[in-house]
Amino acid sequence: MTHRLEGAPGQGAATRTLIGRIAGGAITAAAVTIAVIGSITSAASGQEINASMTIVAPAAAGGGWDGVARELQQAQKANGLINNVQVVNMPGAGGTIALGNVSVLSGQPNNLLVGGTGLLAATIQFDSSATLDDVTPLAVVVEEYDVIVVPADSPYETLDDLVDAWKQDPKSIPWTGGGSFDQLVVTDLALAAGIDPVDTTYISSDGGGEAIQALLNGTARAAAGGYPDNIDQIEAGRLRALALVAAEPIEGIDVPTAAEQGYDISLTNWRMLAAPSGLEDADVDALTDLVLESVETPEWQDAIERYHWTERIITGDELKTFLDDEEARIRALYEEMGL
Repeated sequence: MTHRLEGAPGQGAATRTLIGRIAGGAITAAAVTIAVIGSITSAASGQEINASMTIVAPAAAGGGWDGVARELQQAQKANGLINNVQVVNMPGAGGTIALGNVSVLSGQPNNLLVGGTGLLAATIQFDSSATLDDVTPLAVVVEEYDVIVVPADSPYETLDDLVDAWKQDPKSIPWTGGGSFDQLVVTDLALAAGIDPVDTTYISSDGGGEAIQALLNGTARAAAGGYPDNIDQIEAGRLRALALVAAEPIEGIDVPTAAEQGYDISLTNWRMLAAPSGLEDADVDALTDLVLESVETPEWQDAIERYHWTERIITGDELKTFLDDEEARIRALYEEMGL
């Protein structure tokens, strides 16, 4: 069976964990809101967008969303794009707590929310009251690719080797990953291989580091995880990379794609910036221009190299189409998982 994303040993425990997570998120949200709402309101009261900005990272410090927020902050500060820019971490319920808090700042343009594939997935997973329709998406800026890995001493030398064993006995290959996005990738691979995702054993780990440990200690036999999270272990010879989850080969990454090996999967972990709803068209245009200026700076380009991101800029009508397509795709994957 497929374990729920909370990684509990059974459905009852999973439900309790999920409820606890959401309840904890609500408490966290209340505490965070009390602590920072003054700062957000202060930023929103600025007469010009370039005077002040609050960038909301919908997760704790140290994660991917936080990295995007802080690198954006650095780029804006170093180049004088914003006079006063701060980052506020607002974790909880896969990012939907932050989404809900930003969604009520209607008409206040001095706020940016970091989001991405995981946030869109969380709105579906948790059936959150706030969705991306309640904010103003501005731009997708980068994407990150997952890699399929096994321990270096694994008997599986190729992706076909792994999939063949998985097909013979789906429950005998416990998978892991660092978050909900990674489970979506595993589900996508199962479907491409003709395996019912419901028959798959998936053990959710709390972040890429924990997923790697699950592989190295034998708890899991295969994993999907972000390439940046796994590159050090791959280069050190502790993990074997079987496939990169990308539509086509990526320059600088010497790992064959799943598509090259006959498995048509290409779900990417993209990152985006959004603003509150109810903005004037001029504010939306100014914020979009600000984001585009920020990602052209040397500081941001350096971050792309350090984080092994791939730049991908999507704005305007193309962005709306992209988000609609991604929502349909992710929703279908959750239905396949039986969640």
